[in-house]
Amino acid sequence: MEKLFRAHLEKIITLTDEEFEYIKSHFSVMNFKRRDFLVRKGEKVTYVFWVISGLLKLNYVDDADKNHVVAFAMEDWWEGDYYAFFNQSSATMSLQALEDTQVLCMTLDSYNTLCREFHKMAYFFLEKANKGHISSQQRILELISTNAKERYDKLLNRYPVLFQRVSHTLIASYLGVTRETLSRLTAQ
Repeated sequence: MEKLFRAHLEKIITLTDEEFEYIKSHFSVMNFKRRDFLVRKGEKVTYVFWVISGLLKLNYVDDADKNHVVAFAMEDWWEGDYYAFFNQSSATMSLQALEDTQVLCMTLDSYNTLCREFHKMAYFFLEKANKGHISSQQRILELISTNAKERYDKLLNRYPVLFQRVSHTLIASYLGVTRETLSRLTAQ
């Protein structure tokens, strides 16, 4: 796990052994079984997560009680309800393990300490936030400017392994289509 996390960090910043030990001290390891919730809607959000192994689903339930998959997070990805985490408020979404999952988790205090005391990490988090923001904008644009088949094809091309690990019902929710529409798309 330590080698994986260090490699993840060193895609953006370089670290000495001492620096890595300091960073690592601000994280803790948590294990979740399939279907366990890391965050539940309405609860206070304490952590953001980096996935060591497993698969997560970030989910929003609207006022009509309809489920919307906002994101998936596989190995080497960060996830959480960032609005609630940074505002220290109640979660608006739920984060659930779709497989047995191991994560590194970090509190807001640790995040702020790392950013304040170790500028390499402030740069790392800025880079991750920028990439996440760009990805979110691209997802919104795809939802409003492409048809279901185009969204399906793009997701399949980007993350083919996701289709082996996630049910068609969840893929359909992520794409903003019904399960029946997804069945028609996969039959084409």
